[in-house]
Amino acid sequence: MRAKKVDFEVTYITADSKPDWFLEISPHGKVPVLKVDDDVLFESNAIAEFLDEMVSPQLHPTDPIKRARNRAWTDFTTGWAGALGKVAYAKTKEDQAKGLEDLPKTLTKIEDSLSRRENDGPYFNGDTLCLVDAAYAPFLMRFNMVEAINPTNVLDDFPKIKAWSEALLSNEAVINSVSEDFDEVFKKSLHRRESLAAQILDEQSAAAE
Repeated sequence: MRAKKVDFEVTYITADSKPDWFLEISPHGKVPVLKVDDDVLFESNAIAEFLDEMVSPQLHPTDPIKRARNRAWTDFTTGWAGALGKVAYAKTKEDQAKGLEDLPKTLTKIEDSLSRRENDGPYFNGDTLCLVDAAYAPFLMRFNMVEAINPTNVLDDFPKIKAWSEALLSNEAVINSVSEDFDEVFKKSLHRRESLAAQILDEQSAAAE
């Protein structure tokens, strides 16, 4: 919606405080949910597809083959998120090491796809944000926040992904896609997950006292 300059109101929902009205309209109890008049839509990709059909400019490619490929890579975010999560949200160094051992298999697929682009970037389809960018940006944002706490530098071996990540995370639409207190909220989430990153934050805080 920010990329398309759509006027909208946003209500932020946190995992540990979901109001009843939200649970009544969200079938899976998850965000995002889009309320359009009296209709409610859920699931990120479905919402993005709806907005792209209803609001110009179109962010999906007009060519049917390219559009289908974009949709396929958008669907791949489930595997992508799982692979990143095993590293970012690992509870122990051993779990993180196992995640880092497996992660390159997933990253290589994205790196190869970015290498085969018929454009110079910096985004997936060129110089304009598309639905693939919108799908991957949230995971890259969170992964990089954990990297700042507990660096693995795994993206150094994947320069296409690293450049894509840097472009996305410097885009105003992506930057403004989270609440102003998101850093604090995300760190609480790391603690709720009992992650290794949260342990490091606690150690840093204790050392600073």
